[in-house]
Parts: sequence; C-alpha cells; structure tokens
Amino acid sequence: MTLHDRVKRLVMVVDDEEVNREILGAILSDEYEVIKAESGKDALELIKENRNVLSVILLDLIMPGLDGFDVINVLKYDETTKEIPIIVLTSEKDAELKSLELGAADFITKPYDMPEVIRARVKRIVELAEHTQIIQSTEKDELTGLFTKSFFFEYSMLMDRFNPRRKMDVVSVNVDNFHLVNELYGHVYGDKVLVTIARVITTFIDDKDGIATRTGADSFYIYLKRQESYTELSDSIKTALENISENIHVRTRIGVYAEDEWDADIEKKCDRARLAGNGLKNDYSESIIYYDRRMREERLYQQRLINDMHDGLERGEFKVYYQPKFDIRGERPVLVSAEALVRWVHPEFGVVSPGDFIPLFEENGLIQEIDLFVWREAARQIREWKDTLGKSISISVNVSRMDIYSEEFVPNITSLLRDFDLTTEDIYLEITESAYAVDQGQLISIIENLRSMGFKIEMDDFGSGYSSLNSLSTLPIDVLKLDMKFVKTIHEDKKSLRLIELIMDIADYLEVPVVAEGVEFEEQYLLLKEAGCAVIQGFYFSKPLPTVEMQKVLLDKV
Repeated sequence: MTLHDRVKRLVMVVDDEEVNREILGAILSDEYEVIKAESGKDALELIKENRNVLSVILLDLIMPGLDGFDVINVLKYDETTKEIPIIVLTSEKDAELKSLELGAADFITKPYDMPEVIRARVKRIVELAEHTQIIQSTEKDELTGLFTKSFFFEYSMLMDRFNPRRKMDVVSVNVDNFHLVNELYGHVYGDKVLVTIARVITTFIDDKDGIATRTGADSFYIYLKRQESYTELSDSIKTALENISENIHVRTRIGVYAEDEWDADIEKKCDRARLAGNGLKNDYSESIIYYDRRMREERLYQQRLINDMHDGLERGEFKVYYQPKFDIRGERPVLVSAEALVRWVHPEFGVVSPGDFIPLFEENGLIQEIDLFVWREAARQIREWKDTLGKSISISVNVSRMDIYSEEFVPNITSLLRDFDLTTEDIYLEITESAYAVDQGQLISIIENLRSMGFKIEMDDFGSGYSSLNSLSTLPIDVLKLDMKFVKTIHEDKKSLRLIELIMDIADYLEVPVVAEGVEFEEQYLLLKEAGCAVIQGFYFSKPLPTVEMQKVLLDKV
C-alpha cells in the first residue's frame, strides 16, 4: 500500500453546474475528501482557506464572472498557491492547449462517462505533484534558495550534455574566515551574509544561463557561460555586504576556472576554481583570481606531500630544529629557552619549506601527527641534555588549533612528561592566536586547566588578525609572542614602533612578558630593548639550529 492509498487527500471541484459537481464528487469521494465551489470567486476563497492541505483542483473553464482562466492566472502568481496542481474540466478542444500553456497539469473532458479514467488521472497528478514537492525540498538549500550540491552537479552535467561545446566557467565564491564572522557577530548575522551573497549571485546569473549552489558553510559555486570579467560580481557582493553592515568588514574570494578541458568533470572544475580562490587567502590586494597550470602543478605537489607524510615520519625525514630565545632585559642577552621547529628533508624535493607543508597539514588534520612527533622529540632531547650534559633549557612547542580541541591533547602532553621524567617547567606550550577566536569560552577553560597543572602558555603570532588588544585582559596567558610582521618594519616605520610600544605598555600592566620573533637587525633589537621587550628570537642571534649545533650553544651560554 502506497502513501497515497493510506492518506485521504483533499480535492476541490469547481463547476457552476451542480450536476457536474455532484457527479465528480460521487466519482472521487471514496478515495478523496471533496470540497466544492460553484464559481471562480467562491473557489478562490476556499483555496485560500485550504491552500496548505489542498492536493488538486478540478476546475471548469467556462463559468460566469471569474472563469477558469481567470482563476488559473490568480493562482499561478501567488507564491502560496502556484504549486497546487490544476486539472481543467472542458468540452472544448481549443481550450485544452491554452489551459496547458497557462500551467494546468492535465485536463478531463466532458461528459464524465469514464469514472475509472477520471480517478486514474487525479491519482497520477496528485502523486506527481507530491513527488515534485519532495524533490524540490531536497533540490534547494533551505537558507539561500540555491541548488544543493548534488542537484547542482546533476544539472551541470545535463547542461554539458546538451551543449557539449559551449564554453563554460566555474566560479568559486568563498567568505574569508567565515567561522570568525559567526563567532564574533553571531550566526544570525552569518546567515544574513550568506543570504545576501546568494541574492547577488542569483541576480548575476539571471541572464547568463547559469546555476549556483551553496556548498559547506561558506562556499558557493556558479556554473555559467563564459564571461569576459567577474568584476561586476565581485563589486556587487562587496556593495551588498557593506549595505547590511557599515562597521563589519566581510571579504570574499572569487576563483575562476575557465580552461577548455572538455573531459574534466564538474567536480574537478569546481575543485580547481576553489583552489584558485584559496590562492587569495593571504593576498588582500585582489578579490578575483583565475586558475592556471601553475596551480595544478602546486596542487599535485601538495598531494604528494600529503601522501608522503607518514612514510616520511617512519623514515626519519622530519627533523626538529631549535631556535634560541634570549632575555634582553639585562646588560647582556641571556639564553633562556628555545622554540622547537620542524623541518622536512624530502628524498625527492630536498628541504621542504615549513610554509609549504604546515598550512597544508593544518588544513587536512595531519598537523596533529607532526606536532606529536615534535613534542616527543623535544621531550626526548631535553632528557638527553639533562642526562649527558647536566644542562637544559625550557623548550617551547607549537600547539595547533586542532591539537588544543582534541580529547587526546592533555593525555598526550602529560604522558610525555611521565615518559621522559620532565616537569611543566621543561616544556612551554605555544598556542597560535587563531585558536583564541574559535570558541574562547571553551579554550579559556582548557588553558586554565593546563595552567593549573603548571604549564606555561604562550600566545603565538599575536597581532596576525584574530584578536584585539582589549581581549588580552580576559585571555589566560603567561607570555605574549608578537607576530614577526610587527617587528619587520619597526626600524623604518614610526607607526609600527609606536604600536609595539602600546602593546608593551598593555602587557606590562597585565604583568605578561613579551617575546618578539623575527628579529634580524641590530636596530630592531635595540628598539625592542628600549620599548621593554623581554625576550627575542630571530636571525640576529641565531637561525633555527639542528640538535648538534644547539647543543654547542647550550654548552656555551648556560
């Protein structure tokens, strides 16, 4: 038994002749609840009352006053009634074509001398309408009204099938740091941003044979015929977002895949458009970028790094280097600690830049395995120096956002102390500033727990764009580590120096020492010392060192 057989549907019969209403009512009443109207005016009132439960309307065309054509026109322009299927009742062959063109689903000819045919037609139209509603409910994204990802891909393939040589573009639109928009301004505003972008996209593709989807929380794809420029799209999105808030800056990145590879499937094209857009993550001078072969080669390179990571760990290709940190508050700099940094010597690519693999591994979750390796190697090295040299210094290790929210983080870091007989004075935890913006409440709770266990917490990369100066008063940290971009121009730019002095004043008031990284020149060192910076690291004193060279520094300075 089908759903149609289990539930009685509501059917309306509209006819100005009573005998016709009664005949149709008798034919349908065993299977349906039937309501009747004798005029177009009465029908519209009944439809309005029952629009949410009405399954089909059987509508006579020739009636005094509002005729059937008038009723169809009223219903099809009303958002609340346009989806109700209409079966036209007529004896005029010429009226059938006109009614179908207006949107009628089917027609039944007079006289009503074949009850089984009438019931079959009504049942087919009701089931077809319900199936269409089910499809439509899964076809569109509830928030934006754009296609869901699966339907977008299906329709894109149909477009390619029927227009195999038409030049098409895939456009990826991404909201930069959308998780921060939600975190800082709330999900209601975040949804408003997404709906605003969707409206702009819908308007943009209206006359361009295009379709669009929202995929994930903050991404959109557009498939449309080749365009000379997407500046109009970018400018329209920017203006629309500015209009919904004058004080909140939301940035979008647009990536375009416009290459003529006829064998590339739509998912691959979307992937390439998104890859292009990702190239603007740290480039705020542009908002639109096109995919090219160089990006493809970079993607293949990145995939090789991902594939080779586990073998690299097993083969010992990853090495831990140590960059010394010097306390500069006294008459002469004193070695006080070091930061553990990972390096990868790949058998084919040679020394792989950390800037190539660390962000990549952070993006796909592999960073946790790298971090655990670094923590363990640093702990082992501290123990070895204690045993063989009778000396050691505290080593800072990086803790990624994925690490800090992992249930295994605290057990992993505390087990290292037990395994190598170390204390919380031996290992400091550098937590990147971006972690503080995801869920401050949860993070503060985790950090307070770590501090209660004796761990020293350093906020790494402060000033890279995720937090504000006034948030320092609420964050539980023991050391503030300035992002190297602050230090880079302090000897050339008075504004940069003044900003550092301001941060130093606030940190001093909060009794939190400041570490500056990326110090390369004597001028920078002297300015930082005068500003009250506690500790510095950078090439001015030492580059990151392999274990053997770090051991020499340790013997010489401690």
